[in-house]
Amino acid sequence: MLSQMSSGEDRQLRKKRFLSELYHFPDGIMPIGRLDEKSEGLLLMTTDGKLSDTINSSGIEKEYLAQLDGLITPDAIQKIAEGVTIGIFGKKYKTKPCEIKVLEDLPSLPDADQALRIGRHRPTSWVSIIIKEGKFRQVRKMTAYVGFPTVRLVRVRIGDIQLENMTPREVATIKITLPDF
Repeated sequence: MLSQMSSGEDRQLRKKRFLSELYHFPDGIMPIGRLDEKSEGLLLMTTDGKLSDTINSSGIEKEYLAQLDGLITPDAIQKIAEGVTIGIFGKKYKTKPCEIKVLEDLPSLPDADQALRIGRHRPTSWVSIIIKEGKFRQVRKMTAYVGFPTVRLVRVRIGDIQLENMTPREVATIKITLPDF
C-alpha cells in the first residue's frame, strides 16, 4: 500500500493500493512522513500541516525494527550508529548519528505480507534503529551500505506514539501532544 490517499491521474499507479481504501478519512488529511511500499508499521495522519511539518523536521525519534540479510557485525553496527554516506536523489548525504542495537529475541510482529516475498536464503538478524531524521529509504540505504540489506522494515514508534498491538490496516484515532521545542 502506498502512503498517499489516492492515485490522481497516473495510469501506472491504478494497480496500487492507497490509504483511502482503509477508512473514510476527513477531507484534507495527509500522512505525516511516509513508508515506502515494502515497509510496514506506524503511519500518523493529520489535517494539520503545521503538526506534520513539526514532526517531520523537529528531530522527533522514529524507531524501526529491521530484519537484515545476514548476521550483522559489531563493525557494521558501529558504522551505522556513527552515520554513513548514502545517496538521496543523486546527492551524497551523511546520516546523523543514531541508536542501533541487535535484538536478541525475535520481535513479536504479525506475519509479513506475502507480497513482500521475504526469502530465506541465509541467516538473518534483527536490529532496532532509532533515527531523528527521515530521508528517502534511509534505513534501507544505511543497512545496505554496511553490507546487510534490509529484507523487512517495520516502524514501531514515532516520538511517544507506539504501534503496540495494532494489526495491519487498522486505523485508530489518537490525540497528539507535542513536546515544547
